[in-house]
Amino acid sequence: MFEKYITLLTKLFSKVGLSETTSVNISELISFFTLLVAAFVIFLLIRLIVEKTLNNFIKKSPSKRDDILIKNKVFRKICLIVPAYIIRIFTAVAIPSFPSLSAAIILITKIYEVFVYSRVIDAILTTLNEIYDTYEISKSKPIKGFIQVLKTIVYIICFLLIIAILTQKQLSNILIGLGTLSAVLMLVFKDPILGFVGGIQLTINDMLRIGDWIVMEKSKADGEVLEIGLTTVKVQNWDKTITTIPTYSLISDSFTNWRGMENSGGRRIARSFVIDIDTIKFCTPEMLERFKKFQLVSQYIIDKEKEIEEYNKANNIDDSNLVNGRRQTNIGIFRAYLNAYLANCPYINKDMTFMVRQLSPTENGVPIQIYAFSSNKAWISYENIQSDIFDHVFAVVTMFDLKIYQKPSSNSLAATFEAME
Repeated sequence: MFEKYITLLTKLFSKVGLSETTSVNISELISFFTLLVAAFVIFLLIRLIVEKTLNNFIKKSPSKRDDILIKNKVFRKICLIVPAYIIRIFTAVAIPSFPSLSAAIILITKIYEVFVYSRVIDAILTTLNEIYDTYEISKSKPIKGFIQVLKTIVYIICFLLIIAILTQKQLSNILIGLGTLSAVLMLVFKDPILGFVGGIQLTINDMLRIGDWIVMEKSKADGEVLEIGLTTVKVQNWDKTITTIPTYSLISDSFTNWRGMENSGGRRIARSFVIDIDTIKFCTPEMLERFKKFQLVSQYIIDKEKEIEEYNKANNIDDSNLVNGRRQTNIGIFRAYLNAYLANCPYINKDMTFMVRQLSPTENGVPIQIYAFSSNKAWISYENIQSDIFDHVFAVVTMFDLKIYQKPSSNSLAATFEAME
């Protein structure tokens, strides 16, 4: 086709007085320009037909996942291969008198084709990852790290192919030469290799998922996992800042994952307050009568008094002195009250452990810890529930003739000195 076209142009230029050599050269250059125009027009036509046909089909599809193909312009990138292929095939025929130029153009088109192929594969891998992310399993088994590894391999192969094209050597020979540079390559790709290994361990051991709340003191990360990549994990902290953690650090260093709490039936409340030891005492009959008016512990006091009375009688205890035998204490009844309060609290998960326990005494007093699980795990609701419980504790403790210890303030010291005067 091009031979006839060049011959026709050569005859036309010869008729206007140009030499045969000049006519041939001009004809071949025009032929090559025509080839470029034809390749561009064919590219536009194919892109128009392919994109219009497939895009209309995808838009009519009930599934929204195939819309990702349009978003990532997969079909448009595939169409870019066509003009380069046409130019590479027909360049030698279009300009036979310019072998050096022809060879250079073919070399450039080969490199261009390799680059386009890599971009097409990149777009396909990105599309696969985004489609996979639409499924629920992607949160527990993300594949972005593996996709990034595949992309890295693709671009490395692309780079090696371009070197092979430029040097006109076999790819196998280049790979053999790179073997001697393995130590340098290991140093250059240290982070991706460590990240890939870390990503595999995180995925296989199910240590981390997108959406998990993690705390890592070393990296000052405290928030939700946004992205698990080849070399880094992105965490959005609760103050909306972003912390980037090297993937391998999550294997080599410790971190806290709150997923177990979120998957359980409640969020733990474990907070203590200190009772002033000077306010702890045996209950007198008057105190017991007053405490019996508290509905949550009235039956407990009656049952406990009966149990203690039977014990003291069975052991011939002289109850004229409070020291002898068993007695109820105000702190014991207070603990029983708090247990009953938690049991009746609608925001506490009764299917999980809840208790009020006494910890080891300190120089400040006797710590009392409330250990329970809030049925509502949302942060704000959890904090409100916890605050409501302790608001009640602080308000009710004095009704049991107890005081919560706190370090003296300047006002309390001043009041004490005034009372002494």
